Amino acid sequence: MSSILNTGFDPEVQPPYLDTAYKSTILRAPSKPLIMPKKSLSDTTGPLFKDFNLGSLDHDLTKNAIKIAEPLGERIVVHGKVTNEKGQPIPHTLIEIWQANSAGRYVHKVDQHAAPIDPNFLGTGRCITDAEGNYKFYTIKPGAYPWGNHPNAWRPAHIHLSLFGNQISSRLITQMYFPNDPLFKYDPIFNAVPPKGRDLLVSTFDLNLTEPSFALGYRFNIVLRGHNATPFENQ
Repeated sequence: MSSILNTGFDPEVQPPYLDTAYKSTILRAPSKPLIMPKKSLSDTTGPLFKDFNLGSLDHDLTKNAIKIAEPLGERIVVHGKVTNEKGQPIPHTLIEIWQANSAGRYVHKVDQHAAPIDPNFLGTGRCITDAEGNYKFYTIKPGAYPWGNHPNAWRPAHIHLSLFGNQISSRLITQMYFPNDPLFKYDPIFNAVPPKGRDLLVSTFDLNLTEPSFALGYRFNIVLRGHNATPFENQ
């Protein structure tokens, strides 16, 4: 496949570099036109994820921690398809996810939010899309958490997703949200995305994906390129 970063930029869908309500962008947004460096040999050769060796539980965040009990929170299944703008599947691409636990706490030394760490939940996982571009993760629905953008600022529940293309430098990062979150209208990161793009970031509850007596199902499809491309953080 062509480089996964070749998404194009649709201002009706993709977020801008700079959004003053999202204060971090003020310092990190480029003030001059971007310069694309020449590709090196390492940029244009591999990795080929088709033969990448994943662990049997890498996709299951409810089981991939060294644990003594089940992780706390609502178990969910996140399932979707990665396609291009023509609806053609993107097979054998590596997807990584990371998220807060059900209390809104990341397993990271920088996160000092006064919420409990779940010793049975790492909050990270990975899988490779199949021949039809499908992926699936089992995880725990993350909680909201405070952040320092403005007084009483809280992030809506979300899961980060990273996609790698056919080059190690070819990477896209996005966020998946959950339907009808009351924090949407207060979140500058979500609202930095144009209205059309916001809809593309919200997963859909899908009873057909729900596994009886185990986990609720959410569908989140990812589209590369075109007017319906999923909004990404590193445009």
